[in-house]
Amino acid sequence: MLTSLTILQAGSNWLYVYPKGIQNLLLYIKNKYNSPRIYITENGFDQMDDLTRPIPIKEAMNDTLRIKYYHDHLSNILEAMKAGVKVEGYFAWSLVDNFEWAFGYSSRFGMYYTYYKDGLKRYPKPSTHWFTSFLNEGPMLV
Repeated sequence: MLTSLTILQAGSNWLYVYPKGIQNLLLYIKNKYNSPRIYITENGFDQMDDLTRPIPIKEAMNDTLRIKYYHDHLSNILEAMKAGVKVEGYFAWSLVDNFEWAFGYSSRFGMYYTYYKDGLKRYPKPSTHWFTSFLNEGPMLV
């Protein structure tokens, strides 16, 4: 029953966070399509910004929810892989803030904050450090 689930909404009105869903989907694909090789080409979490009155950089740098998002999703992907799903590639969306079709520059998916008013200067958010540690240490972080 969906009413008993706690589902977080990301910044975009279309993006709901349900980490168990990625595991369920991967297992479904494995069973339905005879265990194909799978590449996850976009998986990420955005936070909204009002570019006419941008939030302070210090506040924008707080991406604790993004770290939780990646931790929880990668944990569920790992569980699916332990069950035999052939995930051969994973691409986090995104390394830097970018232009999103529906929301322009106000939807921030990046692990690096892009300061649009200062020559596109980029600042690493805490999620960059978490993701680097994950890549270096692997599943021990999940």
